[in-house]
Amino acid sequence: MPEGFWAYAFPQLGWGLLYTVIVTVLGTVLALVTAFIAGIGRLSDHAWVRGISVVFIELFRGTSLVVQLFFFFFALPAVGIELSPLLAGIVAVGLNEGAYAAEIVRGAVITRAAGQNEACIALNMGKSLRMRRVLIPQSIPAMLPPFGNVAVDLLKNSSLVSFIGVTDLTFRASFIRNAYGQTMTVYLMILVMYFLLSQLIGLLSRWLERRFAIDRPSASFLRASKNKPLTAAGTVS
Repeated sequence: MPEGFWAYAFPQLGWGLLYTVIVTVLGTVLALVTAFIAGIGRLSDHAWVRGISVVFIELFRGTSLVVQLFFFFFALPAVGIELSPLLAGIVAVGLNEGAYAAEIVRGAVITRAAGQNEACIALNMGKSLRMRRVLIPQSIPAMLPPFGNVAVDLLKNSSLVSFIGVTDLTFRASFIRNAYGQTMTVYLMILVMYFLLSQLIGLLSRWLERRFAIDRPSASFLRASKNKPLTAAGTVS
């Protein structure tokens, strides 16, 4: 190993990791907000709202993320909108993944039991109130597993922001490689780092799935069960 390699590599990878985490976290937040807006927009009673949602979803799902990155960073300044590399990267990956996640939101809402919708109508609840109070809250547990996949996919796609100069893990790895060579070592290190980040996202996703599971017993129920004596059949009296 060349002298000074580790002293140079670790700080570079540390800063790269920071930018990768920033793009992933903020991009995921933007993707979730976008997903709910576009997904619920597709269920709107207004044709123009549905039309805008469909155009947005199909545009971002049907075009390359790299082209979208270049558009936000290189093309928008032509009309007076200048974004920093980091902001352009967050916007591009967030909107791109949000377009895919919008279909998750729409699918989860429309698959709610028909009886729930009918009960809300019987209670004279308007569509917006039904969405806010019943359909969306009960749909969230079904959305969490695919949302976890979206977050992992966004993490992997975050490496593309290096194309517009964001100094993430992939960009910093090219610095180290150009300075010291050691291609195998450098890219093996960032491969492991991306893998560990994806595992952390997976753990968080599975915890949220358990936390918001519809059939999860409440804390008050568990406390009450502990304080009640068991009958001969072994059930709580």
